[in-house]
Amino acid sequence: MSTYLRATVTMDFDHQLVQDFVVEHCPANLNARDKAISLYYAVRDQIRYDPYISSEDLADYSASFTLDAARGWCVPKAILYAACLRATGIPARLGYADVKNHMTTENLRRSMGTDIFYWHGYTDVYLEQKWVKATPAFNIQLCEKFRLKPLEFDGLEDSIYHPFDVDGKRHMEYLNYRGTFSDLPLDQMLSDFARYYPDHSEAGEQGDFEKEAELENQI
Repeated sequence: MSTYLRATVTMDFDHQLVQDFVVEHCPANLNARDKAISLYYAVRDQIRYDPYISSEDLADYSASFTLDAARGWCVPKAILYAACLRATGIPARLGYADVKNHMTTENLRRSMGTDIFYWHGYTDVYLEQKWVKATPAFNIQLCEKFRLKPLEFDGLEDSIYHPFDVDGKRHMEYLNYRGTFSDLPLDQMLSDFARYYPDHSEAGEQGDFEKEAELENQI
């Protein structure tokens, strides 16, 4: 388990920003499961989901960078959560899957050229003698604007995207699980992004995902 407890360039839980975040949201008197739950909701809701951020720099995926930016997409948010868990002595690793998002915005779909998200990131957490999946990606405000079911986490069962939204419309479909990694496989991920999203990098940060969701759902 030592592999899933060490600090890395991305999981820089020795950084002061990460240390302060953990102290604020993870009281020392909590047991491991409650610590994992508390940190999950802190990462989910205090870091705004933003799929328009892209970078080829490993440092830009670090937990401290995401905290400083206060926004990030599923991959850096999963890294941040894993780093916070490791800081408390809870083993954590990164999991990836390819998913089809039936409810992405028109602007993002046009930018990516598809509604398939390759290398969707989640966190694999070791609690009570087993690994459980946790997905702290969509903050509660975004869920409300998209009319999505918020992802809850109890530390016992997998927390992965719901197949349908609150109105019964199709939301997320898991197409393929890529397995788990002790750290970010950035080179492999970027190679696939270049293949599947040849024009996405040119879009830069053109978009406000929450505003798009709000307008398209007329809330």
